[in-house]
Amino acid sequence: MKITFIGGGNMACALISGLLKQGYAADQICVIEINDESRIRISERFGVLTAADLANGITPCPSDRAGGADNVIVLSVKPQQLHAVAQQLKGMLDQHLVISIAAGIRTTDIMRWLDGYRRVIRTMPNTPSLVGAGVTGLYASSNASAQDRQAAELIMQAVGAVLWVEDEEMLHAVTAISGSGPAYVFYFIESLQQAGMELGLTANEARQLTLQTFCGAVKLANESSEDAAVLRARVTSTGGTTQQAIQSMDMNEVKSKIIAAINAANVRSREMSDEFSKL
Repeated sequence: MKITFIGGGNMACALISGLLKQGYAADQICVIEINDESRIRISERFGVLTAADLANGITPCPSDRAGGADNVIVLSVKPQQLHAVAQQLKGMLDQHLVISIAAGIRTTDIMRWLDGYRRVIRTMPNTPSLVGAGVTGLYASSNASAQDRQAAELIMQAVGAVLWVEDEEMLHAVTAISGSGPAYVFYFIESLQQAGMELGLTANEARQLTLQTFCGAVKLANESSEDAAVLRARVTSTGGTTQQAIQSMDMNEVKSKIIAAINAANVRSREMSDEFSKL
C-alpha cells in the first residue's frame, strides 16, 4: 500500500512517524508539500519520498489490483485549503482510497469537490496524536470497502485509538468531545495549577502535582471497569475536603456548564460544515 500525504503539517508528520515506528516502509510513503523548507525537513527527518506538486506525487493505481486499498491519498491540508486541492486532484483519481483528516468538511462536499469521486473516508483525529496518544473518529462513505476501512484503521491507529461512527453527523459530537477535548483538559490543568500557586506552591510544584494527578486519574479510569461517577464517589469521603470541593462545584453548576460548553462546540462544528458546504 502506497500512502501519499497531501500536506506535510504536524498531523501528517505524526502519522508518518507512527507508521514508521510500526515498521512501515519509508519508500512506500510520499509527502506532497509546496513549501520548500518543510519538504526538505520532512525528507531528512523521515527518509520518505517527497514532491512539490500533485503531478509528481500521485501514483496511478495498478490496473490489476482494482478495488483494493493499494494507493491511499491522505488529505492533510488545512480545511480552508481543501477545496483548492480537490480541484487539482479530481482528475488524477482512479481507484485510489481518499482519506480526509480535514476538520469540519463532510464527505458529500469532498466527493462533490472531487467531481463525484466516492471512495472517501473522513477522519477526526485530535492533538494528542502528536505524541501517539490520540483518538480518531472515522466515517466511511458507502463506496468504501471493508478493505478500505482496514487501511484507514491501520493509518490512524499509528497515532492512537480509533472509533467508527455509522452516522457522519456523529462526527460533530466526536469533534466536540475528543477533537476539542484536549483544550478542556488543559483549561482544567491551568485552573488547578493557578489554585496551587495561590495556596503557596511554586509554579513547578503546582505543575508536577497537577499533571501527575491527571495522569494517575486517567490511568485508574482506563484500568477500571467502573463508571467515573463511582470512582469519583470513592474519593469523596463524607464531611471531607473532596466533598466540600464537589459541593462547591455543584453549587456553581460546573457540570451543567461543561455540558453546555460541549453542546456549543457541537453546534459550531455543524455551522462550520454548513459554511464549507457553500463552496
